[in-house]
Amino acid sequence: MKIGIVGGTGDIGEGMAMRLSPIFDLVVGSREQDKAEESCTITRETLKNRGQNCSLCGVTNQDAVDRAEVVILAIPFRHVVPTLSTLHGFEDKIVISPVNPMEKQDHFVFLPPPEGSAALLIKKLLPKETRLCCAFNTIAANRWKALDEDLAYSVPVCSDDEDAKQQVMEIVNRISKLQAFNAGPLAVSPLIESLTPLVLNIARYNKMRDVGILFR
Repeated sequence: MKIGIVGGTGDIGEGMAMRLSPIFDLVVGSREQDKAEESCTITRETLKNRGQNCSLCGVTNQDAVDRAEVVILAIPFRHVVPTLSTLHGFEDKIVISPVNPMEKQDHFVFLPPPEGSAALLIKKLLPKETRLCCAFNTIAANRWKALDEDLAYSVPVCSDDEDAKQQVMEIVNRISKLQAFNAGPLAVSPLIESLTPLVLNIARYNKMRDVGILFR
């Protein structure tokens, strides 16, 4: 399975590339291909020094969409509309949104768009044939990059496409110690996305370093 990361040179995208490229065939996208290639070189060297092989290449965001079967939108919420307006070719592809619409004020606040969630906005922006899933929302960028530590979290996954949801859950379950949970239809995405500001507030006010979601 080939996975593409749109926004693969941001903090979350780079961390996901480090975790996913030893497992999957990965294409890392950026607005500038040179930046994507540079990020991939750093990832290869980092993993090589850890004795790990990986499969990844740096491309443009459009190439990441074109070459992949599964596309992860590793972009901040404020970049969703401008980024997706420049891309095409999402028809029949599985697209994963880990995007959280939030803002840091005196505390972290969930600020969804009129559609109710980032995922529901993305659904409106992409072709109706896109197989959209919401996943990975509660894993922070620094956790992805902390390669010496297991990712021992629960990952709620929601989608209106049951087959796509199952495939995304299988991807989740192959990464470190993550465990996927079926959270229902895409209408549940506001609940999932709002967990992230909650987790960040708990970490901040309780002086906790590693806060995540775990279902038992």
